[in-house]
Amino acid sequence: MNQEVTAYIENLPKWQGEVSSILRNMVHETIPEAEERIQYKKPHFLKNGHYAAVISPSKDAIAFMIMNANGIDFPKGFEGPAERKWIKLREGDNPDLTMLSGLLKQASNPL
Repeated sequence: MNQEVTAYIENLPKWQGEVSSILRNMVHETIPEAEERIQYKKPHFLKNGHYAAVISPSKDAIAFMIMNANGIDFPKGFEGPAERKWIKLREGDNPDLTMLSGLLKQASNPL
C-alpha cells in the first residue's frame, strides 16, 4: 500500500474515506499485483503498468472507474465511453463489491 494513497484517503470527508478504503481493498483483493499511486490528484491502480481502476472523489460522490472496459457488458448505473466505465457512489450507498470485483477482473485480466 502506497503511503501517499493512504494519506489521500485519510484526508477525505469521513464517508468518502470509508467508501474509498473499501474500494481500495477490493481492488487489491481482485488484482493482488496491483500497484497504486496518486496521479492527476486521485488514486490510480495499475496492473503491469496499465491503468486498471481509479477512485475519483467529487463534492457529493465517489466515482469508481474501471479502465480497459471495451467489450464488457456493464449493468445499468455505469457511465462513460467504451474504454472506461464508472459508477458514482453517494453517501449511504452500499457498493456491490462482488459485481464491481467481477467487472474489474474481466477488464484487468488481459493487462
